[in-house]
Amino acid sequence: MAQRYGGKYSPESAPGQGDTSAKRPERKPGQYQHAKRSRAGGRVNALFLLPLPLIWKAFTSEPIVMAQYLLALGLLILAAWLTREGLLAQEAFEARKVARRPSVPRKMLGSALTGLGLGMAGLAGFGAIEAAIFAVLGAALHSMSFGLDPLRNKGTEGVDMYQTDRVARAVEEAEKHITAMQDAIKRSGDRMMQRRVEQFVATARELFRGVENDPRDLTAARKYLTVYLKGARDATIKFADVYSRNQSDEARVSYAALLDDLEQNFAARTGKLLENDNTDLSIEIDVLRERLQREGV
Repeated sequence: MAQRYGGKYSPESAPGQGDTSAKRPERKPGQYQHAKRSRAGGRVNALFLLPLPLIWKAFTSEPIVMAQYLLALGLLILAAWLTREGLLAQEAFEARKVARRPSVPRKMLGSALTGLGLGMAGLAGFGAIEAAIFAVLGAALHSMSFGLDPLRNKGTEGVDMYQTDRVARAVEEAEKHITAMQDAIKRSGDRMMQRRVEQFVATARELFRGVENDPRDLTAARKYLTVYLKGARDATIKFADVYSRNQSDEARVSYAALLDDLEQNFAARTGKLLENDNTDLSIEIDVLRERLQREGV
């Protein structure tokens, strides 16, 4: 018979007890406060499913028409994939105050390939005129539904682009470590630890946003974005391998304690960066006031 897990790191239990009546621990300020539902969901998934009837059309047609239907299917599936990646890239772009536009306009390419795919399907099933109509309508409706890719950089006015590029590369590498952590913890099968990792990820991304807002902070935060996150990634992979084999409580407790330490350190560094920003602002205000007083304004 399955039993509810009750332990130190269970949100429904008091530390060291299985009392399910205990209150859940309060969520720390800042965790998930900017969380939004991804737009790369139902509508995009439908784009992968809608072209599938072309398989039936292809294998009930003569060879040339079959090839046209299969080509249309391939173009539409590729368009769906590009659209999904474009939406994810746009979400990452919008989440940052300082960001460069995506280097590849994936959604716009998705619109073009949707038009080509529908045009090819129209050519196979009807004729050239119908194919042209399908192509134009398909590209236009796709563009209206999913929009265009960001076409301009955001928040880069007056910013040192060399420093911004350094930060972008560092954050991109840090995001890879986080993605590896998220993928690895899923293998453990422990939903509690998956949520715990997501809490740490939210805290780490607060630090990322702080560094992006002021690239001068990169030096102070670099070891967090590289050494610490790489270590967290490696520890997560090892924990997932061990826990998926033997459900070790000792490994679980040790890994949860590591996440606690990491989260506290990342939150402390983020707070320090904000404190430094406020100090810099106060100095600039004081200097400006002194200058205005000297000039008699």
